[in-house]
This record gives sequence, C-alpha cells and structure tokens, in this order.
Amino acid sequence: MFTVGKLAKEFCMSRSALLYYDRIGLLKPSGRSDSGYRLYSQEDRDILAKICRFRETGLSLAQIKAVLASSPSDLAQILEKRLDSLNHEIRELRNQQQVILAILKDKQLAENNRYMDRNAWTQLLERAGLDEKGRHKWHLEFENMSSKAHADFLKQLGFSKDEIKDIQRWALAYDEK
Repeated sequence: MFTVGKLAKEFCMSRSALLYYDRIGLLKPSGRSDSGYRLYSQEDRDILAKICRFRETGLSLAQIKAVLASSPSDLAQILEKRLDSLNHEIRELRNQQQVILAILKDKQLAENNRYMDRNAWTQLLERAGLDEKGRHKWHLEFENMSSKAHADFLKQLGFSKDEIKDIQRWALAYDEK
C-alpha cells in the first residue's frame, strides 16, 4: 500500500493534488490506515499513472474522469478530438506568427522564424534533391503510412482542406514509370 506522500513523491506532484483527486472522485484511495490516513493500492497507483499520462496530453480532469470510466474506443475518440484541437491551436498560433511578421515587415525576422510554411517546405524538398517525381513519391509514402498524419502535416503547412484532398488524390495517382 502507498501513502499520499509516497505517491506524491513518486509522481512529482503535491499531496494536495492527490487530496483534490480524492475529493472530486478521480482517484479514491482503496483504504485507510488505523490512524485514518489514506492508503492506495497498486491498482490505484496504476490509475494515477494513467491520470498523469492523460494530463500530459492536455486533457482536463473532467475529461480524464470520463476516459477512465469509458471504453478503449471512447479513449481513441477523445484523444483524436484532443489532437484535432491541438492542430487547430497550432494553426492559429502560426497565423498569429505570420501576422506579427507581416506587421514587422522585417525580412531577417521572417527568415529566422521557426515556422515552416508550404513554400519553405517545397524549397527544402527541392534542395534535398527531390524533383517532382521524388516529391510525388514522398507524398505517396506518407499517405500510405498514415493518411490522417499526412493531412495534419499539410494543414500545419497552411494548405486548405480542398488542397489537401487534391494532394492526397495526386499522391495516390503516383506511377513509378
């Protein structure tokens, strides 16, 4: 059995966080000591490990509580929704970055930013020696490996949904001749 202090130390969290998890019904201790202290089982510890892992994804405590009470297919759906949300946030931040760069109109700042847009990506592929056929094959392989990841990547580069569909169709039409 684990005490609040022992679990808090193991997971680098405060005791008050564990007490709060108990209060909201997220992680209830399996028992109490003779002196009334909370005691957690190995199963409770494993649940806490899951809670911490889900917190790393940015899920709220309410979402985590729902995940723990749901089926594995619900988990996939919740995580896919979170991933979509993150991709949207990333796009919004990149748009803000581009607006700031446009306002500053400083070529050096634009060249030194850490944002990869569609033009920069195409230039990178060309500089790496990929001609049209090579870029076509690159997209085909990405599409075959994970169509969703390919679409997400293209969204991050600033392509619209219609452009992404066109690129995916183009990639699948690849002919090695």
